[in-house]
Amino acid sequence: MRAETPDTAQLIEQATRGDGQARHDLLVRHQSRLRQMVAVRMDRQLAARLDPSDIVQDALAEAHRTLDDYLRRRPLPFYPWLRRLAWERLIQLHRQHVEAGKRSLLRERVMDPVLPDRSAMLLANRLIGSGTSPSRHAIREETRDRVRAALDGLTPRDREILVLRFLEQLSTAETAAVLGIGEGAVKSRLMRAVVRFRDFLDGEGDEEDWR
Repeated sequence: MRAETPDTAQLIEQATRGDGQARHDLLVRHQSRLRQMVAVRMDRQLAARLDPSDIVQDALAEAHRTLDDYLRRRPLPFYPWLRRLAWERLIQLHRQHVEAGKRSLLRERVMDPVLPDRSAMLLANRLIGSGTSPSRHAIREETRDRVRAALDGLTPRDREILVLRFLEQLSTAETAAVLGIGEGAVKSRLMRAVVRFRDFLDGEGDEEDWR
């Protein structure tokens, strides 16, 4: 398992020895990252009822309850473990409020996120780039619908790795921990997903638009 960052590793060791402040610091240091993950994934219907911070607080409460077990076993690096708790809570609430009586669109194993439009456009902008010339702006505007179709047309695996790396901004190692694969596989899947996305818009912009 990948080593933690020095600060996190130190806090884990201190928390394992019973340091209450270290336990607290571990649980709050990633709040903003968890909130970003939840905000990216939240369905519009769910977002109308709950704030991402509510889900993060639920996840942190569960992390507090199960922290001793984590410190004993350390099944994942710390942030991917916290993220899993937030992801599970998001799935639970999505089923409760949005998909009651239906098959959930947020499946933990398959990980096939149906991105809200705002997240899809943010992902597209990060993939396309942020050129400032009028021609590039026009290209981006004209391809919005095609971009959405391109994202929807990707396999769940390809789409998920783009979300993890470009929207959640997980590191390669964190992405590997979340997906349960090696770092080399993350890199190759990411390259494939980006190439497939670019191929969909081939001829719609120059290479600089993708940087």
